[in-house]
Amino acid sequence: MNQLVFIQNGQAVTDSLIMAEVFNKEHRNVLADIENQIKKMDEAGLEEWRLLNFQQTQYQHHQNKQWYPKFDMTEDAFAIVAMAYVTPEAMKMKVKFLNEFKRMRGELSVNTQKLSPELQMFNQMFQAVAKVELDAAETKQRIAEVQNKVTTIQETILQRDDNWRHKITGMLNGAAQRFGGHQEIRRESYSRLEERAHCKLNVRLVNLKERLEESGATKTKIEKANRLDVIESDPRLKEIYSTIVKELSIGALI
Repeated sequence: MNQLVFIQNGQAVTDSLIMAEVFNKEHRNVLADIENQIKKMDEAGLEEWRLLNFQQTQYQHHQNKQWYPKFDMTEDAFAIVAMAYVTPEAMKMKVKFLNEFKRMRGELSVNTQKLSPELQMFNQMFQAVAKVELDAAETKQRIAEVQNKVTTIQETILQRDDNWRHKITGMLNGAAQRFGGHQEIRRESYSRLEERAHCKLNVRLVNLKERLEESGATKTKIEKANRLDVIESDPRLKEIYSTIVKELSIGALI
């Protein structure tokens, strides 16, 4: 096969049939590689990017005249799929593909310069619209990432286990007299937790407030965040702290 890259809808692309032939693979295996990468992209929330760079189409078999699926791919899409092909011969083929993509981009640039002023203006408008659509897709992706971060924070921090807090407070109140008061027992419990769990609660509290601010939490919610929120958001710290409070409560009875 001579042509590795071709022009389609104003951009340089290749397809899965060409990849299969050049990399000496069965087409069904190349399709499986592509679908595997698409699955990973969808799981990562990159559906918009995937739709811009992978296009599922069909081709007609020259012998039985039946129609079968194939994928057209931009240079970026090709690079992602070919990333897994690591033999020395495959490396040579990847370089050939990338050089051909580069050459095609150069041809596209020259061809647009030969257009009439009216068509050049139309091409610029088309490119501007494409950029807006791409920016919108990237913005949508960033919004989704922020929403996921907000959901995570809500699940781990904002949905408090009031029953657990009530039990902890009750046990601390029971041990308060031995240690001279409520503030003293709190400080002692936090000190023991930091020593036993090898952590710094104040540092974690600062990080927690930063995450809350990034997620768009209200100023009041951020200011009210405390070390107990930090402990409750970490299952390991919560378990250790529960044990420490029980020890303090039992110790007060002895």
